[in-house]
Parts: sequence; C-alpha cells; structure tokens
Amino acid sequence: MSNYADYNLWVNQQFVNWLSPKSAELLYAEVPSSFSTIMKTLDHIWSTEEYWFSVISESSLTEKKAESDLSKEEIFAGLLNSSTKLKHLINSLSEEDLMKEVKIVNPWFECELPISEYLIQVINHGTYHRGQIVTIGRNVGITDASNTDYNFYNVVKANQ
Repeated sequence: MSNYADYNLWVNQQFVNWLSPKSAELLYAEVPSSFSTIMKTLDHIWSTEEYWFSVISESSLTEKKAESDLSKEEIFAGLLNSSTKLKHLINSLSEEDLMKEVKIVNPWFECELPISEYLIQVINHGTYHRGQIVTIGRNVGITDASNTDYNFYNVVKANQ
C-alpha cells in the first residue's frame, strides 16, 4: 500500500511536470469528455483525493475553491499537496490500520470496507482520469505524454 501511495504522488508529479509548460489555451480547451478540459479533470482528481483522504483519515472534508476560481498553478500545487498528504498518511499506517473497516454513508453509495480498499479506489480513480487527460491532450495537440504505468514506476524505482 505504501508503494501504491508513493506511486500516486510520483504519477501526479509526472503529469504536473508534463503539463506545466503547456499554454492555458491548450489546458483549458474544451473537448467532449466527462470533464471537458485538462484542468477540470485535474481539479476533479484533486477534489476526489481530498474526499478519500477524509475517509481514510476519518476527518472532516476541507472546503476548497471551485476550479474556475483557481489558477493552473494552484490546481497543480493542490493536487501535489493532496497526493503528498495521502502518501504520508498511508506510509504511517500499520497493516492492522490498513485493514480497519470504515463506514461511508453519502448520497451516492453506502459501504464499509478496509482502508486499503479505499486507497486502491482513490488511486484507480486517478488513473482512470489521467487516461482521459492523455486523450484530451491528444485531441488538442499535446502528444508528448510520458509512460506513467504502475509497472514502469516500479522498474524506474528499482533502477535508481
């Protein structure tokens, strides 16, 4: 679980490094997708990480500004901060902590699963939307995304 949380931070850093030099015109270009721009999608990943962090840490969800009120730098920083918090939290938990079941009741679903399952959920969710970002990027002319697969991360990490 710690490696998976570390990967999540690494992959989000890769995306920030990749997208930071891109023009606002490209990052805010509208395309048909579940979130219509790269920046809206990154903001959604960040917001969702914040939600799952509150579940895993059993703390209150902190309010954040709407995407439309944030600069691209604020969204990049917010996403990386969220991923860093998640990484540190997961790395601090024992195996017993990771198996602790936490009940969720919200308007969309109700469940009670181990914290480790929620970690898999949040990172899998980010992976899904990062794939959408790559596709949105291709649609607006950004074709230089790097390999961010989990296995690639493990190989790179092993060779450092």
